[in-house]
Amino acid sequence: MEKPTNKQLLDAGVHFGHLKKKWNPKMQPYIFMERRGIHIIDLNRTSECLDKAANAMRQIAKSGKKVLFVATKKQSRTIISEAARSVGMPFVTERWLGGMMTNFATIRKSIKKMNNIDRMLADGTLNSVTKKERLTLTRERNILE
Repeated sequence: MEKPTNKQLLDAGVHFGHLKKKWNPKMQPYIFMERRGIHIIDLNRTSECLDKAANAMRQIAKSGKKVLFVATKKQSRTIISEAARSVGMPFVTERWLGGMMTNFATIRKSIKKMNNIDRMLADGTLNSVTKKERLTLTRERNILE
């Protein structure tokens, strides 16, 4: 993949930072200037950091480790999901659940529960339960999704 030019970064809106009043002081080296109460990010530093991040990801992928792709913004969801699918990596494009990294055992239980409900819906096991129970399980499955 080729390195993006400063023009491409500008067109993508990468240079727009947070409001001045909501900034983190650790961002000082990466801020180019402030305009109308918004910090403008230094695109030269951004380009350097993108290169470092790309090299780190290459090394992680070469070593066979998994890389989790995360995109919760509407604009980037399809791009990230397609990119993650193309390389066979996991991805999150909906709501980021708290504890997804630190409390994965609980997340795994929720996924298993959702898969069980899916299997029950598919093989007709839920036809023997009451309509209310089926509705409750369907709602629970939608929440888990």
